[in-house]
Amino acid sequence: MPTDTSFQDQSFIELSARQRARKLLDDGTFRELLGPFERVMSPWLEPQGIVPQADDGMVVAKGQINGQPAVVVAIEGNFQGGSMGEVSGAKMAAALELAAEDNRNGIPTQAVLLLETGGVRLQEANLGLAAIADIHAAIVDLRRYTPVIGVVAGTVGCFGGMSIAAALCSYLIVTREARLGLNGPQVIEQEAGIDEYDSRDRPFIWSMTGGEVRYHSGFVDALVKDSLAEVKASVMSFIKKGVPATHRSDNYDYYLPKLTGFDTAQQASREVTEALFNREDRA
Repeated sequence: MPTDTSFQDQSFIELSARQRARKLLDDGTFRELLGPFERVMSPWLEPQGIVPQADDGMVVAKGQINGQPAVVVAIEGNFQGGSMGEVSGAKMAAALELAAEDNRNGIPTQAVLLLETGGVRLQEANLGLAAIADIHAAIVDLRRYTPVIGVVAGTVGCFGGMSIAAALCSYLIVTREARLGLNGPQVIEQEAGIDEYDSRDRPFIWSMTGGEVRYHSGFVDALVKDSLAEVKASVMSFIKKGVPATHRSDNYDYYLPKLTGFDTAQQASREVTEALFNREDRA
């Protein structure tokens, strides 16, 4: 297998979605499906005065990881905040469905999802929500055959319905700069008020939804530095582990009593969250 040591100290966050996908795959194996030259883009943005992107902000690449067939799906967080619409969502769902079909046909295809997304694209709300539901179903199907590995690096984070997709992954990798939550800070502030959640208070936001606290609370499986080498090594280690005996989303008997018994009158904090979902308690 060709090797490349030139990326050892390269930032993963600073790479575009296409660069991330290319770098995670073995050298010379990157092949993009429905790339920008195919011009498969959203038909709903231009009528609203929004310039569409030729790949709709979704990169789907096939190739190899450690010499084995793999698909890497990467969301471009710089386009529409990585939001999911009809076309981008369909591209991700179809890629996962095809990977599952490959596995059923005896071609053991691995899957890595690079999640930089604010969730559903409001301009395509119902269509985007339907696509996200298809993605959820495709992850659950595929993870029976091979680990579906999610990576949330930053700086967009992973929110909305796609945070559920992240939770459905077999393994989830984050950096300290990452954020993960069902609702974004601005949404919570709008609905609950600034006294409850100040979206401009960056230390508070990262203390609640940042990669480090999510790792210590047991919602993700690996906390790595912003390093392409570390992200790739972590991905490969989880591929080697194979399908987990129990997926995180199957542990509802553990999570539900904690959530229903939580006193919502108290202000949530990092300390409260880590105590509620203590890793040692889960062991």
